[in-house]
Amino acid sequence: MSDTEHTLFSKRFRGFFPVVIDVETAGFNKNTDALLEIAVTTLKMDDDGLLSLDQTVHFHVEPFEGANIEQSAIEFNGIDPFSALRGAVKEEHAIKEICKAVRKAQKAAGCQRSVVVAHNAAFDHGFLNAAIERNNIKRTPFHPFVSFDTTSLAGLALGQTVLAKACRAAGIEFDNSQAHSALYDTERTAELFCHIVNKWQALGGWPLSKNEEIAEEPNNEKDCN
Repeated sequence: MSDTEHTLFSKRFRGFFPVVIDVETAGFNKNTDALLEIAVTTLKMDDDGLLSLDQTVHFHVEPFEGANIEQSAIEFNGIDPFSALRGAVKEEHAIKEICKAVRKAQKAAGCQRSVVVAHNAAFDHGFLNAAIERNNIKRTPFHPFVSFDTTSLAGLALGQTVLAKACRAAGIEFDNSQAHSALYDTERTAELFCHIVNKWQALGGWPLSKNEEIAEEPNNEKDCN
């Protein structure tokens, strides 16, 4: 990875490293309902400042002890939480491995903090934060509340807010039969985010002209405790 790439990536989002995430859950309550599947996709930037997908980390997750499982939720996503065929791992293992992979990619990109990118980001970010807190994970690369929501970005750029429709509007193939898999949805969301960011650059929206450049602010944010 070149020094130019480091500089471009760190400048593009004010030192933030966007990490695309999707979760599948056993309900809507982040504090009580089980996290069943999680995937994250890291991004890379070429020497022209264009984003593309880099690596994806994916886990099926065992429901945490005492977790609530809503029947309607698992009927919707088609996940059998207790099937041995899932190859599920403990929630703590999944989150620690994801943090490790993201921290490594963030450092390689020359960035200082990772920011969740997701479709309806508040939901996925909430479940991620709850799992981090539940497992008492002290060292996490993720910003605790900043996120980039591709629902809003797609509404602005493409006139669509549903993931499948936004992808198709962007010329990204979307297979409904594979939807509601964290792995599939994460990678499609990552493609959508890259498309929007790259299109903005192609239209002249980035980089800012010299007269419009905003002075960089120091980013002194530390890992969550």
